[in-house]
Amino acid sequence: MRIFEAISGDPDLEYLMVDGSIVCVHQHEASKKHRDEEAVGQSRCGLSTRIHAAVDALGNPVRLLIGPGQGSEMRQADALIEGIPSDYVIADKGYDADTLIDSIKQAGAVPVIPPQSHRKTPRHYDKHLYQDRNLVEHLFQKLKHYRRIATRYERLAVT
Repeated sequence: MRIFEAISGDPDLEYLMVDGSIVCVHQHEASKKHRDEEAVGQSRCGLSTRIHAAVDALGNPVRLLIGPGQGSEMRQADALIEGIPSDYVIADKGYDADTLIDSIKQAGAVPVIPPQSHRKTPRHYDKHLYQDRNLVEHLFQKLKHYRRIATRYERLAVT
């Protein structure tokens, strides 16, 4: 955790971009007893963990959280943006929920989240700002170059 704090430095919080990505858990490191406590869940690729990330306007990580792989991205959304002051919060359609939109607005930020297709009244969002969301995707691409992150070998969620 100290390494993460050292590299995050002084973030540019004009934009806060959030997303999640799934990593597979190595079969020998998955404990059947403590899956919920250790952020291991069952998903399409088998046992997996979901990494939730918040990055600043430069693409540098501000906060990383983990949860079970089968869990929705919305489960960690409030914890991911809580206490981080920003002007805009940019996320994909997976984060389109009225509760999250309201909490972003209460924090004084503008949500830039495209509405899901099943909404009766689509919400407006800034499409030009949404194009910058690729920075959080680039973070996951960089992280998954490392074997230890692309496949989770640690049994404990803390490590």
